[in-house]
Amino acid sequence: MTELIPGFLWGASTAPHQIEGNNVNSDWWAHEPHMPGMERSGDAIDSYHRYAEDMRLLADAGLNSYRFGIEWARIEPYEGHVSRAELAHYRRMIDTALGLGLTPVVTLHHFTNPRWFTEDGGWLEDRAIDRFRSYVETATRILDGVEWVCTINEPNMLALMAMMGQAHKEVSEDDAAKWMSPTVEGAARPVLPSPDPTIGRRLAVAHQAAREILKERTDAKSGWTVACQALTPTPGNEEKLREVRYVREDLYLEAARGDDFIGVQSYSSQPVDAGGIVPHPQGPDTTLTGNAYRPDSIGIAVRHAWETTGGAPILITENGIATADDAQRIAYTSEALRHLFAAVDDGIDVRGYLHWSALDNYEWGHWEPTFGLIAVDRETFERHPKPSLAWLGEVALSGGKALEGSA
Repeated sequence: MTELIPGFLWGASTAPHQIEGNNVNSDWWAHEPHMPGMERSGDAIDSYHRYAEDMRLLADAGLNSYRFGIEWARIEPYEGHVSRAELAHYRRMIDTALGLGLTPVVTLHHFTNPRWFTEDGGWLEDRAIDRFRSYVETATRILDGVEWVCTINEPNMLALMAMMGQAHKEVSEDDAAKWMSPTVEGAARPVLPSPDPTIGRRLAVAHQAAREILKERTDAKSGWTVACQALTPTPGNEEKLREVRYVREDLYLEAARGDDFIGVQSYSSQPVDAGGIVPHPQGPDTTLTGNAYRPDSIGIAVRHAWETTGGAPILITENGIATADDAQRIAYTSEALRHLFAAVDDGIDVRGYLHWSALDNYEWGHWEPTFGLIAVDRETFERHPKPSLAWLGEVALSGGKALEGSA
């Protein structure tokens, strides 16, 4: 019987641009009209106004945590101007979560930048770190009582976006033509390219600067979250795996050494052969993002993150499946949790499990992939909890014991 630590977090995650709506001062809002095949975020699912309802649904189901982000583009819509109203808005979100018994896990940067930041050179501009540091200092004004802070979400994906032209000063025709969603794969784009390690190292410096500010000004635990692909070698290709994994993942995991925690985010697994990453096989269980059905990926990812970070405590900040079949979501998550619990049984320090996503939302250019525990009518914004929400709540209330004996 797996024994989880006292206070284990059971929850769900979201990202502000994907759920809030009308994030008009962000670089993503600016480039959405210019990318062929990209759908607009628009009103998203109006969680900017409906966050209390969303949180209450999670709490009423039995979950005890909610991961959400604050938007730099809202807080600092142009350089040096801080919106006190937006700071107050996000503070109300924190207070609402605490009032409902949900431990807030706050993300400071989830893919989007202020438009002015990107238009002036983005993360490779000389002042980028100082600009991010200033934003983090501002954000600490509202973090009283927050125990967990993620500095940057998936910097390995953020570096890839910058490299692909999604965070450059201008979106050229060439950039637009080669645009690919960072979360949605398919037959036309079977394997994402590797992120530029130069950008990755710059993001590591930004993370470390944020970590120092948080340590000085708050009582929160801080870390960043990494997209963990759970890559495995085919026979004889262990060295190729190390090469591929370093630029895609290990650079970022190594930068987390000494952090209070590492956020592990994993959905599927792929093998690596002599040519690199093998495309996902397509089959009846293929997900709506083109991923293979691999609930064992979370166990592979956790073990590798634990080893590579030198034993940083692990918080699962994202794990889920893009499917329209909620029974498949429950089956996937059940098996994923069993693999996670096996890692705990082997002595790995896991502090919580936050499912992606709390709600069906805007998946970075597409609306079709549905990850949520809660469906949303995009015309009326009415929320419709799925059976998976009640199921995960029962698992949470039982401390994971509800999984015992189920298959």
